[in-house]
Amino acid sequence: MAEKQFTVLDLMDLELREHNSLNLRCLGGRKGLSRVISMPDLNRPGLTLAGFYDCFVCERIQIFGKGETAYIQKLETEGNIQSLERFFEAVMPCCIFTWGLAPCDTFLALAENAGCPVLQTPVGTTEFVSRLLRILGDIFAPRKSLHGVLVEVYGQGILILGDSGVGKSEAALELIMHGHRLVADDVVELRCVSGNIVMGTGANKIIGHHMEIRGLGIVNVTHLFGIGAIRDKKQVQLVVKLEIWDAKKDYDRIGLEETYMEILGVSIPLLEIPVKPGRNIPVIIETVAMNERLKKMGYNAAREFNQNILKWLESSTPHARSVFFGSEDII
Repeated sequence: MAEKQFTVLDLMDLELREHNSLNLRCLGGRKGLSRVISMPDLNRPGLTLAGFYDCFVCERIQIFGKGETAYIQKLETEGNIQSLERFFEAVMPCCIFTWGLAPCDTFLALAENAGCPVLQTPVGTTEFVSRLLRILGDIFAPRKSLHGVLVEVYGQGILILGDSGVGKSEAALELIMHGHRLVADDVVELRCVSGNIVMGTGANKIIGHHMEIRGLGIVNVTHLFGIGAIRDKKQVQLVVKLEIWDAKKDYDRIGLEETYMEILGVSIPLLEIPVKPGRNIPVIIETVAMNERLKKMGYNAAREFNQNILKWLESSTPHARSVFFGSEDII
């Protein structure tokens, strides 16, 4: 099924607050509110209004600041509306005036005839452009859904993956009881923003902070643990894959080998953790989160351990080296 198209009316209906608020209202061209916004980019049409159309990207939202608005007023005062008439021959999603400015009557009449929405915002041009680009970047970001659990542990966004029944939700539930936060359970929607950041959120806002625990059923994390136990979205900084312990598989015991999982073109550190009775998976995940923070601060315990072993071997006696290499369970 094709994805729903994003229209100018959808932009106006977005529930945005505080630093994301656009405060848009329509001044004219209401019959064009159903026009589709197909690009996450903006255009300042100053050169276009002056008659230079060679690089005019009419598919973008057109932003009018103080300079563009003053030039429109000048064209009307001089009676030179041919440039405005040519401007509205192109099909644009909409025109937005910042700083609470309003266009001249001629501009509004031409926009009404062309069916082009004219919007107004009290936000300054630079700040409005920043907000709108951030919002459009999120809306048009590449996305995919994965079956798993996304939690925030010590500030690290950890995506827990694994086969059904391996214990993902149970591990996340104990992490929540340890004071960490749930972002999404069962189905996690991932978006790539700014080209190198993968943000995760619940695929369904209504059921996003509910968890299915086998043998117990559905629990509401917000009601059980409070609003501090959840968050709406979080950057995925680490992937933990749970798998049933396989005695024949050779697991990494030192941590020198760094593996990654590519999600939407972004490489994210991946750790495979074997699950078997007696292993405290939530505590291991907490340790993984803290260890990952240390790595980002420049400290790698596995590399330091390996360097210390090499130094010790270089300075030790031949007998000590033979004992070390002869032991099968030295680590």
